[in-house]
Amino acid sequence: MSDALAAVTWPVERVGEALEALAARAGFAPRDVEVPPMPDEVAAAIARDGPDAAGDWIEHAAAWLGVEAEGVDAGWAELSALLTAAAPALVVLPAGEASPARCILLTGRVYSVFREASVRALGPDLRDRAVPVEALRAALAGPVEARFAEPIRAMLARAGVPQRRMARAHREMLRQRLGVTRVRGCWLLRMDPGDALGRHLRHAGVARRLGRMLAAQLGLYALSGVGWYILGRGALSGTLDRAWLAGWALTLLTTVPLQLVGAWQGSFLALEAGAIFKQRLLAGAVRLDPEVVRHQGAGGLLGRVIESSAVEASALSGATASIAAAPSVVISVVALGVGPGGAVSAVAYALWVLFGVMLALRYGAARRAWTLSRVAMTNDLVERMVGHRTRLAQESPARWHDGEDKALERYLDASRALDRAQALLTVVVPRGWTLLGIALLAPALASSASTAATLAVGVGAVVLSGGALRSVTSGLVNLLAAGIAWREVAPLFRAAARRTRPGAPLFVAGATVDGAVVLDANEVVFRHEGRAEPVLRGVSLKVRAGDRVLLEGPSGGGKSTLGALLAGLRAPSSGLLLLHGLDARSVGELAWRRRVVAAPQFHENHVMTHTLAFNLLMGRRWPPTDEDLVEAEALCRELDLGPLLDRMPSGLQQMVGEAGWKLSHGEQSRLFMARALLQGAEVVVLDESFAALDPETLRRALECAFRRCPSLIVIAHP
Repeated sequence: MSDALAAVTWPVERVGEALEALAARAGFAPRDVEVPPMPDEVAAAIARDGPDAAGDWIEHAAAWLGVEAEGVDAGWAELSALLTAAAPALVVLPAGEASPARCILLTGRVYSVFREASVRALGPDLRDRAVPVEALRAALAGPVEARFAEPIRAMLARAGVPQRRMARAHREMLRQRLGVTRVRGCWLLRMDPGDALGRHLRHAGVARRLGRMLAAQLGLYALSGVGWYILGRGALSGTLDRAWLAGWALTLLTTVPLQLVGAWQGSFLALEAGAIFKQRLLAGAVRLDPEVVRHQGAGGLLGRVIESSAVEASALSGATASIAAAPSVVISVVALGVGPGGAVSAVAYALWVLFGVMLALRYGAARRAWTLSRVAMTNDLVERMVGHRTRLAQESPARWHDGEDKALERYLDASRALDRAQALLTVVVPRGWTLLGIALLAPALASSASTAATLAVGVGAVVLSGGALRSVTSGLVNLLAAGIAWREVAPLFRAAARRTRPGAPLFVAGATVDGAVVLDANEVVFRHEGRAEPVLRGVSLKVRAGDRVLLEGPSGGGKSTLGALLAGLRAPSSGLLLLHGLDARSVGELAWRRRVVAAPQFHENHVMTHTLAFNLLMGRRWPPTDEDLVEAEALCRELDLGPLLDRMPSGLQQMVGEAGWKLSHGEQSRLFMARALLQGAEVVVLDESFAALDPETLRRALECAFRRCPSLIVIAHP
């Protein structure tokens, strides 16, 4: 290892401390907590298996600090580009023959024209140092390159390649051999999407961009006023000589860079704020309470997703327009007051603005009615599409379109009302004021006492105030649309803050002693929200390592609910549910779901429109290693899915789902089973997984589950 790398490397056992230092340096404001020490078995696994074994612990330690760590990989040829742009990131270097595994904290890029590409790294002394990207790449990819380095050198020597060209030829040969080989060991660090929105905005520098945009806008207004003064004074006095005309032209030219700066900063502001908003909504969708998802259905959730795009587009454009126009309203009042119209024009303008606010409220009510009608139609359409096959088989064709005409009529009525309200707000308000403002200036224009300069200021003030009203009304339309759409999106936005503290470190690694109690349910009660009668009442159950448990009972008796409780997909209303003697709060939500995995019933499980490999390994790791793919194929053949793989032209890489290969009911059920088994959990809950299988396939699938599950819970009908 080079001296530059040695000065910034951390012992891998101190990865928790390293992550805390990196998060603080990046401005993520990590929690003021002490990260538990790395278990010895994790450190041993990293030394034995390489950086891949550190993934669970790094993500666990990051969650403990309240930040996110995402493992990424790159092809050998793209590794340098990844390391150059990864900061803030943690890189775990594999152990060598004489050195243990180490980690490096990347904090930024070193920009230099004359030096080789370098990145800044934070050492254990909390000082930044420059590290050559090539040295870091070589240390990370060393074990991958070592398998081919000596044969390539020998081949180049036999070919008689000159020594001065040996290094370049060696690198090109490695590129041919390893160009698509994935290299792992890098984790990107970022703020949790559920953190306070203000913290995300500050970290993204939104306030700075907003200040620059406002400064450019104010400068633009000032120059526009000067230009109107010069042009109006010369035109109305009849003395528009070359000097005044040159001054006016210079003023116009000066507004061009200010307009460019304002538009540039506004565009970046919209992009950065939009990215933060999308990340927050995505996190909220993932963290949404499963009970809420079940209650709303696909149509209701799709309506929220559609409204999220309206919030982003309308809020950002509306906020930008309103912020930019707000100073112009104040300037317009002042300009009208000092013009020939005096206080009368200023007061009239203020009253006209209030009139515009009243029309905006009317527009908001119309927009709300239109949105509700549209969301209701979307929800109804999606639910009809989801149940299309059932309706074809069981519903009379004469009733397929019941209510559609009435819903469409309500939507059209709401659209007409919205169009009228928007026309009044965006057309009548600005243009009506221009006519009124000129009318208020008529006495001054007819009077010989008014000077040319005064008249120029008056006319310019009316034009400026009309433009301000156009910007304000346009911004109000977008802001009101965003505010109405926000009511639909707010649950997703708030759900992003639904986080639980990660559990004890022993739940990241460790083995279970045979016969030990894994799950312990004591007097568990569960009732659905809004219902008085519980689905489960006083359930007690112990599941030990190695147990094979069969849950039987009538439909609606609560079997699936109990399975969801054991898997951590639902929380009990009362009672005690323990995993290795610890409750869900102590263990942590993610750690519980890694230890206890469920294959839900067919109607609550899904085949994603992706490759078969993704559908199998999405709960284990993605992208997968070669070993993951080998194990996935072996498990599929154990579950009697071998004929399916043999028929698929691309094997595990075959696209499946709605847009790809169609799977039968039985094939889907075994896919769901394989997805659960491949996660390597201590307890696997299979809910009605064998219902669609013939007796011989059922026997093979059950034998496979017995072999691969330390503890197994099967839910079935009697």
